[in-house]
Amino acid sequence: MPMKRILLFLAAVLLAGCSPKPVSFHATDITGGSFDPAFELTDHTGAKRSLADFRGKVVTVFFGFTQCPDVCPGTLIEMKEVMALLGDDAERVQALFITVDPERDTPEVLSAYVPAFDSRFLGLYGDPGEIAKVARGYRVFYEKVPGSSPENYQINHTAASYVIDPAGELRLFVKHGEGAEAFAQDIRLLLAQAGKS
Repeated sequence: MPMKRILLFLAAVLLAGCSPKPVSFHATDITGGSFDPAFELTDHTGAKRSLADFRGKVVTVFFGFTQCPDVCPGTLIEMKEVMALLGDDAERVQALFITVDPERDTPEVLSAYVPAFDSRFLGLYGDPGEIAKVARGYRVFYEKVPGSSPENYQINHTAASYVIDPAGELRLFVKHGEGAEAFAQDIRLLLAQAGKS
């Protein structure tokens, strides 16, 4: 092999060694996808909220409803575990629960339900049109399933969490049951990335 080729090969190897390794998340990386994570809703204390309010923090978003028998409380319990695993870094994280059942999930109901898992969590609500608009931005599916009476219904919905980085970009899709440790590791990676930028 001529010396010129050897030098070019060695240069390529050295450059490859210096290139930063791509970040590997446990969750599905949806960076750059066709989503619109922006929202304008009201939290369970009655304050108007938008995504911009949480700039500088990692934001986790889950769409659910308070009468959900398993997935919703399970997700909030897991998020509570994530916050515990993060330790001091939890102060740089905001967990949001957006109701897909504004008919039953009044501010009073949300204020009793969401902070019961962690006082830092916020429940968000709006009218049906506002909720539908935000859900479309995240490409979230939900539908009412009739029950034994008009008031006794369930809601089928996307059982996943979304993670937004401190710059306000939607980055991760976290499947239900991913596990608190994996979820916390992904959040730490996003916080570390933000610290380098």
